[in-house]
Amino acid sequence: MGPIRVALLGSGGSIGRQTVDVLTRNPDAFRVVALATGSQGQILEEQARRLKPVAVSLADVRAAARLDLPAGTELIGGPDALTVLATRSDVDLVVVATGGLVALRSVLAALEAGKIVATANKETLVAGGHLVMPLVARLAAGAAGATGDKHHPLASPLGWLRPIDSEHSAIWQCLVGEEHAAIERLLLTASGGPFLNATVADLATVTPEAALRHPTWRMGAKTTIDSATLANKGLEIIEARWLYDVAISDISVVIHPQSVVHSAVQFVDGSIKAQLGTPDMRLPIQYALTYPDRLASPAGAVDLIAVGHLDFRAADEERFPCLRIAREAGLAGPRASAALISADEVAVARFLAGSLGFNGIPRLLGAAVERFGAAHRAEPGLDELIALDAEVHTFAEAYR
Repeated sequence: MGPIRVALLGSGGSIGRQTVDVLTRNPDAFRVVALATGSQGQILEEQARRLKPVAVSLADVRAAARLDLPAGTELIGGPDALTVLATRSDVDLVVVATGGLVALRSVLAALEAGKIVATANKETLVAGGHLVMPLVARLAAGAAGATGDKHHPLASPLGWLRPIDSEHSAIWQCLVGEEHAAIERLLLTASGGPFLNATVADLATVTPEAALRHPTWRMGAKTTIDSATLANKGLEIIEARWLYDVAISDISVVIHPQSVVHSAVQFVDGSIKAQLGTPDMRLPIQYALTYPDRLASPAGAVDLIAVGHLDFRAADEERFPCLRIAREAGLAGPRASAALISADEVAVARFLAGSLGFNGIPRLLGAAVERFGAAHRAEPGLDELIALDAEVHTFAEAYR
């Protein structure tokens, strides 16, 4: 059938660069058709020379005008560039490595066009799960009907919307071959970040430099701060609710400092199935790209003898209130969860810039959820979510 044809949105970020590494290590399996990034023009040039895509896009208009692209590579501009790339007829699979709500429109368009989407973008489901999952369910039902095989890889929603986060990849792998009715509880693991043993008083004086020193993972600044506050786990609870059709009350967070168990599923018979691996994002990226197959990986297997022991403890929501706030937002509905993730984007940026303290992050998130998360009968559409995102950003930037 030839190589899988890939559009990579967010190629200049941490996940994007690691995706490029996976793609280039498997040149017979993948053909990169399109690349897009925000402002990293030099990185995009280097990737274009290396991968020879048909089209690229750079959101920074001035930097885009200076791009030196290889012959045969077209520059796509304009506000709809991501959607144009994601819906190309010569694209089979779209990797979404961008942050922010900006990716939601292109994800919806890609699914409408019948493309497989592998995503590391939390906003897609936290804010827009009610828009995304009906499309995914329809694609899966169509594949099941066309093949006559309910076990076909594309007969499952997870065949069409493939999570790249290590935790959600782990749960996905644990559920392969299992019936939904057998799920008792999802167990999302968290390393505990750099403040695993910090007291409430300690957290009041946390600096950005300290928060960015994650003990096990190497990630972008936004994700690293979210790990330090455990806001990332709260967002992952909401994502899991949509991805696996499991009630929020049936999703637990377990602190696991070694970051070897990436998450687990507890079944109705009492069995627990877990996925273990080294803390290397190339593993879940590659699984999302190659599912249902597995290829040799640049990340070696975890050495359990060297690890020696695996520790687990309960998550402390008094020290890390972002977990509780996220649960409440997820239960309140799409407006509350959309407000949560928009406020978190601003809160992290303000913390890194020095205009908001570490403990100010959960206070800001709680205030935004309370103000914008009021229940409405109708779920918000895409345009309403985008307008809400802008409104929450304005509120969060002025919050004191």
